[in-house]
Amino acid sequence: MIECLFLQPIVLAADPGLSGALGQILFIFAPLFAIWYFLVIRPQSQQRRKLQDMLANLKTGDRVTTSGGIYGTIVGFRDGTVQVQIANQVKVDMARSAITGVVTEESGDPGKQESGSKSKK
Repeated sequence: MIECLFLQPIVLAADPGLSGALGQILFIFAPLFAIWYFLVIRPQSQQRRKLQDMLANLKTGDRVTTSGGIYGTIVGFRDGTVQVQIANQVKVDMARSAITGVVTEESGDPGKQESGSKSKK
């Protein structure tokens, strides 16, 4: 009985129109969040997962490109670094995270593709 005395003023003080405003806000922001998730958050997390998988599967002999635009071949691994040969007798130690991609033989080196197309003309 005493509880009813305390709860009744609180229940009566609640605005019945407040639940409608909350529904309108959710009606507006839920689709915006869904669009933001599918256009920004999900593709970014998929790209990050793909990059982490690529870095985990690196092996000696892979031809890679770095964040600085240097092409090289992996010749060794250490704790958090990778030793990359960028020219004859030129080996560079770099962070594993600096590698941005593995170059396949199909895509090749852009400089070699340009010189090949010039000789055909």
